Amino acid sequence: MGRGYIVEEFVQKYLFNLTAAGATSVTGLLIGQSAPQRDYVVLAARTPPRDQTGEGRGQASGATAAGTSLDHETDVEWVSEHARQVSRMLPGGLSVVGVFLLTPPEVAKEAQNTLRQLVFAVDKLISRCRLWSLSEDDVTDRVTLHICSTTRKMVCRTFDVGDPKSSAKPADWKPQAGVCVSWPVVTCCVDLDLLFPLAHTHSPEDVERCMKAGLQTWAQEIEQGVCLLNGRVMSDDSELGGGGGGGQKKNMKAVQQIFRAQILVKTATPPPEPGPAQVEVCGGVARLGGVVSCRAFLHSNRPRARQAAQVIKRDVIATVTTRVEMLLEDHLMSEGGDRGLAGDQQQLPVRVFAAAPCGGVCACDYMFADEGLADVSERIREMLDWDTPPGDLEVTQEVRSEPCSMSPEEADLHNVMTPTTSMTPQAPPPDPPQKEISLQYYAGVAMATAVALLATVTSLLYLSD
Repeated sequence: MGRGYIVEEFVQKYLFNLTAAGATSVTGLLIGQSAPQRDYVVLAARTPPRDQTGEGRGQASGATAAGTSLDHETDVEWVSEHARQVSRMLPGGLSVVGVFLLTPPEVAKEAQNTLRQLVFAVDKLISRCRLWSLSEDDVTDRVTLHICSTTRKMVCRTFDVGDPKSSAKPADWKPQAGVCVSWPVVTCCVDLDLLFPLAHTHSPEDVERCMKAGLQTWAQEIEQGVCLLNGRVMSDDSELGGGGGGGQKKNMKAVQQIFRAQILVKTATPPPEPGPAQVEVCGGVARLGGVVSCRAFLHSNRPRARQAAQVIKRDVIATVTTRVEMLLEDHLMSEGGDRGLAGDQQQLPVRVFAAAPCGGVCACDYMFADEGLADVSERIREMLDWDTPPGDLEVTQEVRSEPCSMSPEEADLHNVMTPTTSMTPQAPPPDPPQKEISLQYYAGVAMATAVALLATVTSLLYLSD
């Protein structure tokens, strides 16, 4: 027997509802968490229809006409793009663990070949956006599920995406109630104060290249940082508790433990003796500063401290890089790449959380200043295929202090004294509220030739000549 998949009953009902709706051929994503012992599937989302005009944010096509060839009709590229955008909407600990395909009986023989193409293409595109290194605990097996629209028969297989020549292996699909209702949650708030040297041109392409290079270095520092859980340093193999089974037993009250994390990054050690100054020629500096709210989930099967540290660190990295990527993408779409970002103060989108219908976990989206909660609600419906009223969305509360102007000399001194590779421990964040709405999010302070004092905000990006 191959790998075992503990599946939330909500996912099973969702898939069966697709067959009841009379769908012919539908592709979609399976979302959950992989662990060395077993895997968990807690959400499923069909790929929405592709916008015929090719416009819009994150639309994909997953349906084929009855009786046609799956190889010719399945849009692998668009399903992969759907997976990329969904992966941005997942907090730490959750990821796209596989794909499903619903077909009529007449094309069932082609299903396995199509699923193999999909699962490898999806993982390849998602991996390109990943800034962290895989560990020995990471699982490279991905699940594929074929469902007959007439008989509802399910065929579950896995492929090792780390091996391009991998063949299908059988897997065990086990529906279970309350799989994730008692999963421990790890929360964290991280201060950012990062500087990125920019090229002379300030073109969107050069800005993107320079910032991604800087974010890659920063991501490595986060990975190597020390993670405190509830204010304590725990050994890697320390158990966090949270139950011993894959799901929630009947008649047992679900208790979700909350761990507050702090990530401490070492400041670069100065050389023992002063050396020659290193001069880097650049055309400007991008400054990324503020406070980001992070959240991650752990399976309840004897989770370890090292796993908690890993999932929250990855969420820190993912949410920062996602916001920067979205800002650059939005700028290219709105401006057509006609001018650079130099001299502009840009506000990165705010993170908004939405409780998942299965309970216990959540998803998120990112809201720009010119958007509202209704836009977020619509994207969740489109990308994840569930309805979340705007009033049920959780918006992170954000407060900024008024900036202070500084002379160029004071600004230079501030730049020297502010470590760009260290983070200051701060008070643990409050428990994540069940429902909290706030439309007050703030932009930063524009910068020209002088550097302004960085305010405490959520996700700011400064670009200065």
